[in-house]
Amino acid sequence: METADDAGNRLRFQLELEFVQCLANPNYLNFLAQRGYFKDKAFVNYLKYLLYWKEPDYARYLKYPQCLHMLELLQYEHFRKELVNAQCAKFIDEQQILHWQHYSRKRMRLQQALAEQQQQPPQPNSSGSSSASSAGK
Repeated sequence: METADDAGNRLRFQLELEFVQCLANPNYLNFLAQRGYFKDKAFVNYLKYLLYWKEPDYARYLKYPQCLHMLELLQYEHFRKELVNAQCAKFIDEQQILHWQHYSRKRMRLQQALAEQQQQPPQPNSSGSSSASSAGK
């Protein structure tokens, strides 16, 4: 049977997971910056607290891992100040799209190369066979 503490911890986990993943969206970061959240010391401390999501036990639940990079950048005051500018958010958004496109193509090429490699029969190792035959002499 689930206790009230267990239910509260599960809810807190879900809320923090959702919030951390929202940090992957540069337009949301721009929204927060324009409304002054990044000037609030308590909010900045909360962002620091959320760094525990970088630990593998927690990071495995993230669907958008780029949020961890943004969380790291949000630890810097200069970055938080720049997010007020919509052009900054737009630039980050464009860079993320370029990364995803490049990553998708690169991953597809790697997967194709791996599939081709697995389809080829193994080649006999010439150094291993000669040492085996010389060892028998």
